[in-house]
Amino acid sequence: MNENPTPIALHRCRFVDYSPSPITALAFPPLPLPSLHSRKVGKEREHDRRGNFGSLVVGYANGNIEVLEWTGEGGKPQAPQAWQLRKTLPGPYPSKVDSLALTIRYPDICALNKPPSTSDLRLFSSGGGSELLEWDIAKRCVKRTINSQGGSIWSMAANPASTLLALGCEDGSVRLVSLVADTLQHHRRFDHVKSRVLSIAWGPPVPRQPKETTIQETTEDSGVESDDDDDEWSDSWLVTGGSDSSLRKWDVKTGRSIDRMITDKMKGEKTLVWTLGVLADGTIISGDSLGIVKFWDSMTCTQLQSFTAHGADILCLAIGPEGSTVFTSGVDQKIVQFSYVPPSPEASSSALASSSGKWIQSASRRLHSHDVRSLAMWPPYIPVPASYTRKSSAASPYIAPILVSGGLDTSITLIPALPAHITTSNVAAHVINPLATSVATTFEDSYYRRIAYRATMCVARKARLVSCMYETGLRIWRVLDIPSMVMIIDGMDNSADPDSRISWECVLEVELNVHTNLISSSLSEDGRWLVASDLYETKFFELTIAPTGDVKAKRVRSLSVVLQEHLSVPGSQGTLSIGGNKFLFTPDSSKMVMASTSSTILVIDLGSAKPTCLRRFDQHQKPSLVSAGRVIRGASRGQSKHENHDADDSDDISNIGTPSVVQMAVSPDGQWLASSDDRGRTFVYNLDSLQYHTTVPSLPHPPNVMTFLPDKPQILLSVLPDNTLHLYDVENSEVPSWAHDINSRVPKQFFSTPDPVLGVTFEPVLLSPSLTNGDVAMADASHQPTHDVAASHSAAIFWGSSWMCKLRLDWLGQYADRRKRRKSEAKQPIPPISNVQNSAWEARNLRMITQYRAILIADFLKPGELVLVERPLVDVLSKLPPAFFKPKYGNT
Repeated sequence: MNENPTPIALHRCRFVDYSPSPITALAFPPLPLPSLHSRKVGKEREHDRRGNFGSLVVGYANGNIEVLEWTGEGGKPQAPQAWQLRKTLPGPYPSKVDSLALTIRYPDICALNKPPSTSDLRLFSSGGGSELLEWDIAKRCVKRTINSQGGSIWSMAANPASTLLALGCEDGSVRLVSLVADTLQHHRRFDHVKSRVLSIAWGPPVPRQPKETTIQETTEDSGVESDDDDDEWSDSWLVTGGSDSSLRKWDVKTGRSIDRMITDKMKGEKTLVWTLGVLADGTIISGDSLGIVKFWDSMTCTQLQSFTAHGADILCLAIGPEGSTVFTSGVDQKIVQFSYVPPSPEASSSALASSSGKWIQSASRRLHSHDVRSLAMWPPYIPVPASYTRKSSAASPYIAPILVSGGLDTSITLIPALPAHITTSNVAAHVINPLATSVATTFEDSYYRRIAYRATMCVARKARLVSCMYETGLRIWRVLDIPSMVMIIDGMDNSADPDSRISWECVLEVELNVHTNLISSSLSEDGRWLVASDLYETKFFELTIAPTGDVKAKRVRSLSVVLQEHLSVPGSQGTLSIGGNKFLFTPDSSKMVMASTSSTILVIDLGSAKPTCLRRFDQHQKPSLVSAGRVIRGASRGQSKHENHDADDSDDISNIGTPSVVQMAVSPDGQWLASSDDRGRTFVYNLDSLQYHTTVPSLPHPPNVMTFLPDKPQILLSVLPDNTLHLYDVENSEVPSWAHDINSRVPKQFFSTPDPVLGVTFEPVLLSPSLTNGDVAMADASHQPTHDVAASHSAAIFWGSSWMCKLRLDWLGQYADRRKRRKSEAKQPIPPISNVQNSAWEARNLRMITQYRAILIADFLKPGELVLVERPLVDVLSKLPPAFFKPKYGNT
């Protein structure tokens, strides 16, 4: 264990000019409205929901939409990695996302004890045109569209009951679209006004009045319980903000304007009301182009308070889950917090009892370098009377709400935002920070966290090529051999400025004709084959290298014919989809494995004159029973005396669509293939016999990384978004004995990284010809038993967006031997492992480096030579327009 640090030549590359798209919209799923006929049900629902987190949906300027899931598992309220990417919905090319809306598909039957899952949600988007798009989240494509019939859609908002969607149009009218029973059709058009409808917010729902019944009807129905009428909420009004310096309150039933509120003007120019919000008591909040936040009384439609909080346009607004905090932001990059101060007890007992509380501007922070386009809050605010919401108990832990923001600087920022009135109460001692960044949980004092951007990149080791995928094309660079660039992976970087040496050259740029943005690409290890795909078509190229070093790409169109023969699932638009979610080449580059958009696995032979399909696997298309988020293999496996108790938590995959393949891996010897989908199912295939082999026990989350160990190619390593490790022996269909409790032996620092594991690489080892298998066995016999892990080849380099580390897997196996001994050795005393010894072991076997950001890929080119591609945020921001800056008085 006391080995010297091994020097590794590092190519620290910043030549990749990948620029992530700006964030234009954020959305969390709504929560079901509380039940009216049973207050107890609503309270239990709120209590059970406190440790759960909904999906985060992010819209981008390039038309893509990302779905991020919470990485915590097992009911844990904290997750250092927070929300992480689960799937990407590629936008039609060209397109953009201006606004998003999430609704519950069937709110009447939605589970009350947990947030709605993605299968329970409907996702809508608009991109500046007149078309409203509804997305199929499972298939990652547009499900259907509807025209607004009023020109460009400037704003949209769903009512709290998820039954209506309001569209603010270019022609100055509001269109209501009905969402009842999973439909999408026009319901009502409001009266026209002479301004664009820039923002919309629904008023608080009111309990629907029960229908009058006669004495005879009451007698006939006395034995039947009917809560349909009592359970329904109705919408009475909504408010819109226009481009004519005004807000308008509308009657939902008649579609007519009830009243109008006038905002301030500057030098006679019209003020644009960009964002709106409504509280449960009917208070209206507006943010406009003058940077002014106003609070309005919805009954009298008069201004209550006004704050000049921003130096430029206010573009977004979010309301805290308690309704006592409001957050605004916009062009000046500043996020401002407003807090409600209730009336003092003295005022309530005096003649001022009729006076209400006031709003104050309590805090402000600048978390972004450019315009902030959207704010979102989890848990979301439900604008219902306080009598229908559950108050926090001092004895139970309180999960601090999380404010999410995004904008032009491409960063998703998370920050705890605990309301002020909770910090001063006895509940503050039980508050939990879900991000685990610090003890502080208030917006003013807590630490924020960023979700890093990612890029699809590949490294061809033998050809020394690096490829990067963009929205509609790819670029390939060659890494030159410069042996003087050296670092020590166990210590500090002693290399010079990465830009001081020319260690690379761009050899190929490919621009493709696509229907959607590209979703996947791959490059063979010998640099001969290149493949890329959008949602509907796969494009395959053969690369040739001229004696001068130039690389040319030739389209292999015969592959499209092969895919059309073996993929018979029609696409969403009625045409045959031959797109691929994932591509992978075998180590010898003789075969390509493709996971289609319909989750079919194809093994394609590239050794003949034309590509041929060797085998098709449909395991991911077969339905499976899911209970509590885990897959039950076989119908008989799920039969037990507790089956009825868990029946409500079970779901059939066939009812929510075919899962998408998210990860694939091929063993170094080319024998085993593993594929995993977004339902946590992992299947293993034998590429030698081209047969399905086994199913790996399902995981709590789909893996971020999946690979086979190079020294034991039958061992599959899966790394989840929370950095937990899972190993499986695919040949024997069992978990290795030394890996049962492997996560309890991994240093805790590995799990507390702010970014999840995005990749793992092993240094290639050149075995000496004189070292035979017997010599290896003798060498292992001279040390402690390693239990299927070679001590000399098991150092893995894990990397995330902002960190790298080397973790000795063989050390984890040896550590297990000290904790689990044979029964025959039970009487032999073994010195206990102290905390000091354990910390020393962690220090020797876990090396964390945090000086590289943001890491897009890290991989070995050959033994002792590592390529690391960085895309610093500073370089990304340098290509953006200048940020808003307002000089103070007396400064230039």
